[in-house]
Amino acid sequence: MRLSIKNLERIRNSGIPDIPLNRIFELPEKVLQFGTGVLLRALPDYFIDKANKLGIFNGRVVIVKSTSQGDSSAFPKQDNLYTLCIKGVEKDETINEMVINASISRVLTAPHQWNEVLACAANPELQIIISNTTEAGLVLVEDDPLAAVPHSFPGKLLAFLQERYRCFNASSEAGMVIIPTELIPDNGQLLREILVTKSKNLDLDNNFIHWLETANTFCNSLVDCIVPGSLPEAEKKDLSSKLGYTDDLMIMSEVYRLWAIETASEDVREILSFAEADKRIIISGDISKFRELKLRLLNGSHTFCCGLAVWAGFQFVKQAMENKGFAEFDTALLLEEIIPSIQSDTIKANEARAFAMAVMDRFRNPYMQHRWLSICLQYTSKMKTRNVQTIQKHYEKKDSPPRLMAAGFAAWLLFMRSEKKGENRFAGNLHGTEYILQDDFAEKYSALWARAGSNIQLLVNTVLEDSSFWGINLAALPGFAESVISSLKLFMESDPPAFFKKITSS
Repeated sequence: MRLSIKNLERIRNSGIPDIPLNRIFELPEKVLQFGTGVLLRALPDYFIDKANKLGIFNGRVVIVKSTSQGDSSAFPKQDNLYTLCIKGVEKDETINEMVINASISRVLTAPHQWNEVLACAANPELQIIISNTTEAGLVLVEDDPLAAVPHSFPGKLLAFLQERYRCFNASSEAGMVIIPTELIPDNGQLLREILVTKSKNLDLDNNFIHWLETANTFCNSLVDCIVPGSLPEAEKKDLSSKLGYTDDLMIMSEVYRLWAIETASEDVREILSFAEADKRIIISGDISKFRELKLRLLNGSHTFCCGLAVWAGFQFVKQAMENKGFAEFDTALLLEEIIPSIQSDTIKANEARAFAMAVMDRFRNPYMQHRWLSICLQYTSKMKTRNVQTIQKHYEKKDSPPRLMAAGFAAWLLFMRSEKKGENRFAGNLHGTEYILQDDFAEKYSALWARAGSNIQLLVNTVLEDSSFWGINLAALPGFAESVISSLKLFMESDPPAFFKKITSS
């Protein structure tokens, strides 16, 4: 039996709470969503479905699939229903929850159903546009005319808004609330600038450009949820047997969710009424602190720890968190060094600690197969963008070196030691684990290691003094070079248990 509307009655004894009621399928379309990806289905669509079931938002989502690539035939076969498996740990409680999501009304493929997409512009109930087209989708494409089906997401959105403007005779009340969720700072502002620039480059009517800028609200937003996507085949088969139905759209996500939307408008807040259904949707006039918390505590700690984890022989994040020494290192890094560094009038210690505890729960999630080597992708750039400012913030408050941050920095440098293996391929080896560096700076640091030889002090000072790259002379920070050198020698001379014992007791 396949998941579908007609089969919902037969699924009611499957153990899944909140089976969608018939009234849900009669709700109007209020959201136009660009993207069918798992993040959108596990986060915004999850919140909208939850609100609908509580009788709050009372609107469904029509999805625009931008390309013909990929098979979307499962959506109509299942009446656009899908199962979301929410698995993880929250405050030491293991959670395993199943949700049948009924938020999606239909899926339109832009290359073949563009007229149907444009027809949505005439719907007065439609008020919200959401997107997740990856960071590469939020760019200005010059050669992208609006006459046919535009190639780029901004082009498609601009064509849709033109049609909206025409359908409602330039009424300011027909403007949309537009919320990109691409992982780019100030994504709403960027999208607005792209559309205005594109409109001017195409010599569009000035009245339309004025309507575009004044009647529509572009909200910066931040999303945070790990969504691996489809379940492993064996697990999916076993779960389907227990539930009593098959679902080709079934996906898995972690428990943690955050959707921060930046707006000070009460009118927009009213339109986004689905936020009332879940406190993990945050609507605020300034979401910068949520970005800072995520960048420093989640992304930053991952970056400080990933080289260390590979050196210690751990493949997966959850595996490392089961090790007492590693878990103590990560906990101390978060609570004793990163939080004091980023604490401010905006970020209070208690909320930073709460966020850090949630991060630890996420790292311990027994259902997530999150590889450390995947986290090491473009390791050098991540160290620069995520952690150098945190190190600077530490020194704004203390003169002594942050020994755990220094150890994480040393682990990055050790990870970057490599040998050339063919053209543009560099391989490292830590404790018998060989890996190919997927890092734009692999050749540079391979050469630095070769040039320094056994002179660790020369290597570290050369790297830290590279202010043209880091934006600061890290060697000038009191005691930082010495702390990195000490940790690097400890990595090279000791095994993981001895290292963790020494570093966490210093």
